[in-house]
Amino acid sequence: MENESLMERTLGFKERRYIEEIRILTKSTALDCVIDEKFDRIIYVIKAGDMGYAIGKKGDNIRRLQNVLGRKVEMVESAEKLEDFLANIFKPAKILRIEIDQETNKINTFVGSRSEVGIAIGKAGCTIEKARALVRRFFGLEVGEVFPEGEGK
Repeated sequence: MENESLMERTLGFKERRYIEEIRILTKSTALDCVIDEKFDRIIYVIKAGDMGYAIGKKGDNIRRLQNVLGRKVEMVESAEKLEDFLANIFKPAKILRIEIDQETNKINTFVGSRSEVGIAIGKAGCTIEKARALVRRFFGLEVGEVFPEGEGK
């Protein structure tokens, strides 16, 4: 990551344990791990190119990890560029572009259609909260709103 030296990413004992667990179970490399108490999940940021190993055949590795850890597991593939990282976080919603709001200094995301806004935000806001936490950790920026293309500020 280009801003890696600037970002404050400290891993506690639990996070290090979870990262080691994924390495042992899946032979993939997790660069980071966020324990999200609000949505009772563990979010892994997987090294670019390792997602196939991390997920496993038909999602077997995710299921095994969830059983071992006793929590929902989500994975996001890392990316050097902010646009690519956001696209990975919001999948399967298709991100058309991002824009920094000059007033709030937050990143607004634009998707293809109104139905994709719901996908990008996620149930009870879980996906947008994941984006906010990860983009803050990796890029030191704030994520704002999601708009269908053609709307917004």
